[in-house]
Amino acid sequence: MAGIFVFSEDSALAKQLLTPALELKKSLAQPVTALALNEADAKELATLGADKAVVLESGNKWAEGFAEAIYSQVSGAGASILLVGGTLRGKHVAAYVAAKLNAGMTTDAKTLKIEDRKLLATRVLYAGLAVGEELVALPAVATIRARTFVAPPAAATAGVVETVAVEGDARVSLGEVTSTSAAGVDISAATKLVSVGRGFRKQEDLKLAEDLSGALKAEMSCTRGVAEDEHWLPIERYIGISGQTVKPELYLAVGLSGQVQHMVGCRESKVIVAVNNDERAPIFEAADYGIVGDLYEVLPLLTAALRK
Repeated sequence: MAGIFVFSEDSALAKQLLTPALELKKSLAQPVTALALNEADAKELATLGADKAVVLESGNKWAEGFAEAIYSQVSGAGASILLVGGTLRGKHVAAYVAAKLNAGMTTDAKTLKIEDRKLLATRVLYAGLAVGEELVALPAVATIRARTFVAPPAAATAGVVETVAVEGDARVSLGEVTSTSAAGVDISAATKLVSVGRGFRKQEDLKLAEDLSGALKAEMSCTRGVAEDEHWLPIERYIGISGQTVKPELYLAVGLSGQVQHMVGCRESKVIVAVNNDERAPIFEAADYGIVGDLYEVLPLLTAALRK
């Protein structure tokens, strides 16, 4: 029995993987099976459109240790496609399974579709300067980064949930999990962002952006220079190729040039608004709306107007 399989140890990302999986199901007419590490996740995936959700039950909770079990599930079903969440741990699993299957693999796919009975994937290359296409023969393995897709709505009928006892890799065991402390909220989940760049002359001037954020009920984010060079904002708020990737409803870019290294992290925002005193700044090429002007004059006016 062929099929489309999805797996991620990240619960939110696992749900997002169902969206491309369900689209591929339309082309291949094959069932979607979701693999999960606990029953709660499996039940939720079953309600979101998975025809079957399988709980991989093991005493060892080290995610990478499930690679062999995932391979067994995929190969035993004669699966056509395996979609894996593109986390560091997920990429380890994906590479292992692809090697065992002798299957082609594509990473960080942005779109997926079937063409000539092969998997056609697009990827962003060179920090967003180009888009590449990869045609992978089936069976194929693809990794997908978080927030590339949104999770699907609840299905009319929930799928079947099964539990399978598996043996995790005993060479490594999970000892303890300690949460990291982050300053502020997770900006990747924010619907509105005010992002600041080196156009601000000193840290105290960020109060202008903070006031605007308050009026918009938005969160603050920044460029790499503001976080890593100036240390004006925490590193968790840095957006870019080696920072956060966001998809807010509104992205208000203030005093930042819009270099490609930054824009790769926010290019999929629904609406981008730019404020910059240089009309030739690259940010205006990506912006839906732009104001050419001094941020020290523009921001107080925007804040006052919003407060009214």
